[in-house]
Amino acid sequence: MPSPSVMSALSVPAGIDTVTRYLDLAGVCSCALLGGAVARSAGLDLFGFVVVGLVSGLGGGLIRDVLLQHGTPIALTDYTYVAVALGGALAAFLIPLSEHSWGRLFTALDAAVIGFWAVAGANRTLSAGLGWLPAIMLGTVTAVGGGALRDVILGRVPAVFGGNGLYATVALLVAAVTVVCAYLGAPTVGICVGVALALVFRLSAVHYGWNLPRGPDWRPQARLAALVRRDPRGTGGDGNGPDGRNGRDGQGGENGANGANGAEDQDGENGQDPRS
Repeated sequence: MPSPSVMSALSVPAGIDTVTRYLDLAGVCSCALLGGAVARSAGLDLFGFVVVGLVSGLGGGLIRDVLLQHGTPIALTDYTYVAVALGGALAAFLIPLSEHSWGRLFTALDAAVIGFWAVAGANRTLSAGLGWLPAIMLGTVTAVGGGALRDVILGRVPAVFGGNGLYATVALLVAAVTVVCAYLGAPTVGICVGVALALVFRLSAVHYGWNLPRGPDWRPQARLAALVRRDPRGTGGDGNGPDGRNGRDGQGGENGANGANGAEDQDGENGQDPRS
C-alpha cells in the first residue's frame, strides 16, 4: 500500500496540462474583460483600462505561481498571457455596451472565471507535485486573487469578502471537485464538472441571494428563507412583542395590549382591529 507521502502528490497527464493552459488563458481573458467593465464604471481613461485589465487578468495566476515556487511565473515567460489580458481590457474599452448589458455580462463572466481558474489552479498545483490540500488552496487563490487585487487598487472591498453572492465558496468547491476527480483517475471529468458547477452554483447564488453568515445576528436573505420566515398565521413570528401577547406588535391580536378582549379598544370588539 502506498505511503501517505506518495499518496499526497499526483501526476497529471500531459494532455491535461494543455487543457489547463487554455483554461488559464480563458480565465485571463474573462477577468480582463471584468476589469475593463469595472474601469468603465469607475470612469477611468484608456491607461486605467489597461492597468486594471492586466491586474485583474494576471493577478490570480501570478499569486499562484509565486506561491508554487516552480520557476518564473508563466505570465512572465509566455507572452500570450499578457497579450490576451490586453486584448480583453481593450475590448471592454472599445465595445459600447450599456450599463445593464455590462452588468449581465459581468455576472456571467464572473461565474466562468471562477470555474476556469479554480480548475486550472488545482491542476497546475498537482502538476507541480504537490498534494490535494495545496491544490484546493491554490485553486481557490487563483480564482479569486485577480479580482481581489483589482478591487484593492480601486479602493473597494474585495468581492471575495462577501456581499454579492457566494464567491470564494464556489471556487473552493470547484477546486475540491477537480482534485477528487483527478485522484479518481478522471481529470477530464473533473474539468467539465468543475466549470459547469461554477456556472450553476455562482449564477444561482447571485440570483437567489445566497450568502455566508456575517455574524451572530445574521439571518438568511434568500427568497426561500424569506418565505420560511413568513408566518402564515400572521402572528409575527414568536408573537411576543412588547406591545402585546401573541400578536404582531400588539395590533390585531386576540389578546394584544391594544385590544385585550375589547376592554380597552373602543374601535373593535374582542380586541380585533377594525382595519382587518
